[in-house]
Amino acid sequence: MRRGLERPLAELLDDYATQAAHTDEIAASRDWDAESVAKDGDTGKPIALRYIITHLIEETARHNGHLDILRELADGARGR
Repeated sequence: MRRGLERPLAELLDDYATQAAHTDEIAASRDWDAESVAKDGDTGKPIALRYIITHLIEETARHNGHLDILRELADGARGR
């Protein structure tokens, strides 16, 4: 994470967009009910692509929330 501090924001955003496009391609080309070779650590059952995509959405939303808190602390503005 700290390596990102030394990189320009535009470069980080470009890398994120590239990875997001790759993820979109994978999600669009596969059956969302297909199971991965990975197993759930708790149940031992295969993990469906639908779960993985839902988890990515959840994590992205959570981190966006963290960024919004930091922005509010930096500029004092709320509700944007």
